Amino acid sequence: MKSFSVRRAWAVSRKEFLHIRRDARSLGMAVAIPMLMLVLFGYALTLDVDNVPVVVWDQSGTRLSRELVARFDGSRYFSVVGYARTYAEVEHAVDSGRALVALVVPRDFAQLVESGRPAPAQMIVDGSDSNTATIAMGYADVVALAFSQNIAVREMEKSGMPAFAPPVDVRPRVWFNDDMESRNYIVPGLTAVIMMVISALLTSLTVAREWERGTMEQLISTPVKGPELVLGKLLPYFAIGMFDMLLAVLMGKFLFHVPLRGSTVLLFAIAAVFLVGILSMGILVSIVMKSQLLASQMAMVLTFLPSFLLSGFVYPIANMAKPVQWISYLVPARYFVALMRAIYLKGTGLEMLAGQAGLLVAFGAVMLVLANGKFKKKLA
Repeated sequence: MKSFSVRRAWAVSRKEFLHIRRDARSLGMAVAIPMLMLVLFGYALTLDVDNVPVVVWDQSGTRLSRELVARFDGSRYFSVVGYARTYAEVEHAVDSGRALVALVVPRDFAQLVESGRPAPAQMIVDGSDSNTATIAMGYADVVALAFSQNIAVREMEKSGMPAFAPPVDVRPRVWFNDDMESRNYIVPGLTAVIMMVISALLTSLTVAREWERGTMEQLISTPVKGPELVLGKLLPYFAIGMFDMLLAVLMGKFLFHVPLRGSTVLLFAIAAVFLVGILSMGILVSIVMKSQLLASQMAMVLTFLPSFLLSGFVYPIANMAKPVQWISYLVPARYFVALMRAIYLKGTGLEMLAGQAGLLVAFGAVMLVLANGKFKKKLA
């Protein structure tokens, strides 16, 4: 049996390069679609809750009630979009979606505040989106607390009492994402998800295309061995994947202004390991399916939904049900998303990432072995 030949593997790889260069659609899908997805999702997908629309029914109409409303309107988290005169108008604003929050100030609000008694103010929240509603209520509590503290300080100053100092002085310090921008958290994970979906989709068409065009029989009749064919098919798309990764890093820095605090070399090294595994998985799907349509559909099922739902990209894995958390360990995007975010936001080195990086290496090795073994069976 002849040993592995680099020359034969390069010949297969050169053939695949020529096919990609002549097929503008494949090249466009390999380069343009990842960039388009990054732009669309990068701008459209956000976890920030800012400028929550508020409708106000100020029944008091006093200086204190206007000050409370001004605190809401002056906050970056709320935006007053209108004023109501009846509960019917408040209900219409919330039901129509024009306002997410309604603030109702009672008639005796100022009298209660000035007399030192608790002054209730009603907040009506559209709970259709429970996550946004919960965050909005938290913001409202902070605004109301700041208003109450300001009133208390002014009353103490009027009575000649010393300014009240809270017993606990909490001074938060944000690490890793100083600006508290969700984009800095989303873009690295989004890059990982896009790379997984596109890479597997591209290589899922390679071997299946040979079967559909009738050229596989010619390859089988040549001295090309299974490992040489798999490696030859993988190399062109590996190069394209690394180029896509470079473009994604540049777009993250100059378009989305996401800081890259860690090692660029480590980032691309881990991306290379991840690409080998995902590309090999795509080739394995292509070998098994033998049909480009079936292979592309299977690749989407194996990559798109797991990478979006089970990788921790959008939904925290810790909040999922235990069985789902166990299943997520089988999703390689889980480790790549965590590694990308750690390198981007924390500047973590390999000594802290060795465990997850090792799992990616194991995944890549397993996929390569499975693809090679399955193709040997086809040759036989």
